[in-house]
Amino acid sequence: MSLTMLPPSRTGVPPSPAHRDRFVDILRVFGMVLVVVQHWTMPVLAYADGRLSTGNALAAVPLVTWISQVMPLVFFAGGAANAISWRSADRKGQAPGLWVARRLRRLAWPVLPLAFVWLPLPYVLAAVGVPAQPVEVAARTVGQLLWFLAVYLLAVVATPYLTRMRAGLVLPVMAAGAVLVDVVRFSGLEQAGYLNVLFVWLAVHQVGFLYAEGRLEWLSGRRALALAAAGFGMVAGLVAAGPYPASMIGMPGAVSNMAPPSACMLALFAGQLGLAMLLRPALNRLCRTPLTDSLLTVLAPRMMTLYLWHMTALVTVAGIVLVGFGADMPDAGTSSWWARLPLWLAALTVVLLALVGLFGRLEEPRGAASARLVVVGTLMIGAALTTLMITGFAVGVLPPLATCVLIAGLLVLSRSGTAAVPSRSGVAAVPPRR
Repeated sequence: MSLTMLPPSRTGVPPSPAHRDRFVDILRVFGMVLVVVQHWTMPVLAYADGRLSTGNALAAVPLVTWISQVMPLVFFAGGAANAISWRSADRKGQAPGLWVARRLRRLAWPVLPLAFVWLPLPYVLAAVGVPAQPVEVAARTVGQLLWFLAVYLLAVVATPYLTRMRAGLVLPVMAAGAVLVDVVRFSGLEQAGYLNVLFVWLAVHQVGFLYAEGRLEWLSGRRALALAAAGFGMVAGLVAAGPYPASMIGMPGAVSNMAPPSACMLALFAGQLGLAMLLRPALNRLCRTPLTDSLLTVLAPRMMTLYLWHMTALVTVAGIVLVGFGADMPDAGTSSWWARLPLWLAALTVVLLALVGLFGRLEEPRGAASARLVVVGTLMIGAALTTLMITGFAVGVLPPLATCVLIAGLLVLSRSGTAAVPSRSGVAAVPPRR
């Protein structure tokens, strides 16, 4: 696929490649921005006697999560991006292993700056007298974000093989598998639910392949509206029948639709996909405006940094407000909460933009990928991300050990066995750029 570029932009922003699908870009950017805003608005925090307690502001309005939980659309956009990238590489004769190695390097590399900051940070905070419990909560919370990268790694590795399979066969099998897993899970074997990490997210990812092939062009107007109504209607039916909760994000002490993902997420995706395709013509027109095109050109390459560092921004601001100044957060939904929300979001945005400016240039490694030991490198990176997802960056042996394994995995996937030098251009994205 050609990488022909558009003429230079008068705005000073590098123009986007002519072949990019801006609908996919806007879904990715919108999805990640909404994830960030959701994570920033839902915590209800209280600090007293050296301990931090947390609640969820969305517990009282679970229906909001039917729109705000956009990870299904993010995986859909990732599937489209991966399919386009792989088919372009395949036409050029590139082996699947080399394509996977390149994608995984771009996926895992931005985690290193996060690890290098957070591994020593708990020790520094303890040395200056910050109580241990809030530090541990913060360090674990930041690491939990890596679940997305661990799952997306599986999607990347599967792409060259799943694109060769007929979606008409694969999707029903995955959907049926998700339902069967839920039956086992809700029969008492809770851990079986984690099999749906494969069935649910790979199914959504696979639908992205259909979009990349142009096989969703029929889904517009009344058809898209009907799919949206059917999808959200099915969600309502599943929630009413149980045991699925109304919230599409995890709530303390309740069954979760997200961790592990349930078959209800497939119904939610159907509703969200219908809405997205219904709005697609309007979104494409919006993308053709100079301002929107410039914003997408600037934001799309920084989605990984925005995602990885937005909880650090939250920890920073919350730590200053609660631990530093001893201020209290108002109860969610009260007039005081609504009055402070704009200032809260503004402060978080300023901190995040500073972090993006500092670390955004480190998103993509330079140098060539190597497929010689791609299986070994993939297993090492996957194990490292999974470990950090579970342990976070709390004090202990496992976080630094997992970081060392992550570095080793990146070395294995890099030609000549040397680590790539971070690029100043920072053009990778989540999902990685096509």
